[in-house]
Amino acid sequence: MNFKTIRFSVAGAVATLTLARPERLNAINAEVHADIRTALDQVENNPAIRCLVVTGDGRAFCSGQDLTERVIAENKPVDTGASLDRDYNPLVRRLVGFHIPTIAAVNGPAVGAGANLALACDILIFARSAYLQEAFARIGLVPDAGGTWLLPRIVGIKRALAMSLTAEQIPAEECQRMGIAWKVLDDANFGAEVAKMAALVAMGPTFAYKLMKQALYASLDNDLKTQLDVERDSQRQAGASQDFKEGVKSFLEKRLPRFEGK
Repeated sequence: MNFKTIRFSVAGAVATLTLARPERLNAINAEVHADIRTALDQVENNPAIRCLVVTGDGRAFCSGQDLTERVIAENKPVDTGASLDRDYNPLVRRLVGFHIPTIAAVNGPAVGAGANLALACDILIFARSAYLQEAFARIGLVPDAGGTWLLPRIVGIKRALAMSLTAEQIPAEECQRMGIAWKVLDDANFGAEVAKMAALVAMGPTFAYKLMKQALYASLDNDLKTQLDVERDSQRQAGASQDFKEGVKSFLEKRLPRFEGK
């Protein structure tokens, strides 16, 4: 399928969704959301895809919401919550609960809603020149696209407040120190190293990965007793999977496992 605002490709078991509006620093508008939804549908309908990479074209990951959509000729007030209900909130819920691992390859600035789009992915890998910025305060808005839920859980409430109130740019290395970035890679090798990591993740036990994600997110609201029950129930499901059988067999045969995500 031909997309207007993104590029979508599949190599082996890895799908890559590239925001492709470099002239607007990959700013998000309604058309981008529509293209993303279609691409995610394709991933969900293709069981051969076992890892999704989200990245940006050109020098930015994503500069956030395209503010030209917020300008109305008659200068009437705009309902800034409408696009959250229609586009951003379903996207964030979908990414957080996605059935396969997701990697945000933050190749450049990730700003505003673009920052929180990255935070909604499972693993964040930063190019050394990249940065993250909760820039909403600069235009008199509140962090959205899941930012007020994701950020405090990753960096703590005080850092989340400081990042939101000051709207400072947080360099890649600092993002790693704060627990946002899993790895920071040199720009020259960024694409190749991301591809290598994505291929490795795609070889893993994706059935267990899905259960891991569900259990870890459930732990944010559960007490210990409830979470131990979640672990028990999840382990029962994982233990009944073909991947577990293959994992044990490969261990006994002293070879690498060949997981199929079943």
